[in-house]
Amino acid sequence: MTVYHQRIGGTNHTFDGLVDLLAKATPRRSGDELAGCAAHSDAERAAAQWALAEVPLTMFLDDPVVPYETDEVTRLIIDSHDRGAFQAISHLTVGGLRDWLLDAAARPDAAAVLAVVSPGLTPEMVAAVSKLMRNQDLIAVARAVEVRAGFRTTVGLPGTLATRLQPNHPTDDPRGIAAAVLDGLLLGCGDAVIGINPATDSPQATADLLHLLDEVRRRFDIPTQSCVLSHVTTTLGLIETGAPVDLVFQSIAGTEGANSGFGVNISLLREANEAGRSLRRGTVGDNVMYLETGQGSALSAEAHLGTGGKPVDQQTLETRAYAVARDLDPLLVNTVVGFIGPEYLYDGKQIIRAGLEDHFCGKLLGLPMGVDVCYTNHAEADQDDMDTLLTLLGAAGCAFVIAVPGADDVMLGYQSLAYHDVLYARKVLGLDPAPEFKAWLDRLGMLSPDGRVLPVEPLSSPLRALVSAR
Repeated sequence: MTVYHQRIGGTNHTFDGLVDLLAKATPRRSGDELAGCAAHSDAERAAAQWALAEVPLTMFLDDPVVPYETDEVTRLIIDSHDRGAFQAISHLTVGGLRDWLLDAAARPDAAAVLAVVSPGLTPEMVAAVSKLMRNQDLIAVARAVEVRAGFRTTVGLPGTLATRLQPNHPTDDPRGIAAAVLDGLLLGCGDAVIGINPATDSPQATADLLHLLDEVRRRFDIPTQSCVLSHVTTTLGLIETGAPVDLVFQSIAGTEGANSGFGVNISLLREANEAGRSLRRGTVGDNVMYLETGQGSALSAEAHLGTGGKPVDQQTLETRAYAVARDLDPLLVNTVVGFIGPEYLYDGKQIIRAGLEDHFCGKLLGLPMGVDVCYTNHAEADQDDMDTLLTLLGAAGCAFVIAVPGADDVMLGYQSLAYHDVLYARKVLGLDPAPEFKAWLDRLGMLSPDGRVLPVEPLSSPLRALVSAR
């Protein structure tokens, strides 16, 4: 095990291995303090970042942060690593990679250059370089990366910001869900997915919701996809019964132990991916997986220990989850950035930083990355923080965000974005919905001459039958 040293201001700082160095170099967050792996001072954090900048990228292949022998996510990362794509940057240190990425992002062919290198990057390399970057660096590089995926709509195209319309209801009441869907559609939301978190994981209740969403989609010829966010095994069973499954959902994490806590492993996820694709319900693509992650999930499952039994910082573990996602070629991946609570991300500053990190890391690893811009009511954050993060993510080329009625999810009990927040971001930043969905809005007369979405009164819309029919 390599011991790292950095002297600053007459003080010699020592870091006991790569796991310790990565944790100490991470911008401050409450989850790492809870795990006991955070830097004890700003000076120690700066020293760790300085030392991390000098670490060769090859070290991450030779010294896994979670042991290869005991963790299938590590085996996936190492065994699937593209050595050919890595060759162009294999001589670099972490600091050198930061400089290389910023130079590449400024090139006119940035998207092509970054796409070639992406398969050669491991999650740990990407997590490490993100720790050395300012927010503007994370935004600049992420914006230069282009990752697109498709099912009935195409997400991730430059100049677009798609949305998950999230019509959750505490009792899964069909009329309440239909009203929330109508509200979102009339404000131009739902092009990434109309996705419900069910109040129960009952197969029958899940099937009922799937049929409800599919009926709405077919009745109004809406170019989108639906998803009921039940456990992957529930969805697999419903596929066998012929339920109208568009996307297969699952929460994932960055260690084998944390994924076991979710009741999944890589083999099961691959089986679900193939089952979803076998239905051939997509029209513009066959990306069928919808995956959610979140900083702190491994720590909350007590599955966060790495090499030498040391706690791995939550951001590095989050980025390792993107290796699992990359293996599945998904339509959608999003971090629920502030959902787990202030024990992991304490306030608005930490949530904003984490959202930019997650988006940068996921996109650089080749994922159509979205963010649930959110917080819980006991966090030191408010809607102004969410406005800031939404705006920054729009500038960074985020594939999609999540929107709920009034920014308040009454079923899950947390604060996210409202439908009208997306209208704001698209207008201010000059962004469009997914092209297939935009064409549908245009057919309904919901676009202004300059292509902006116009809010429509429900009673004057062809969609007004949506609620009354239920």
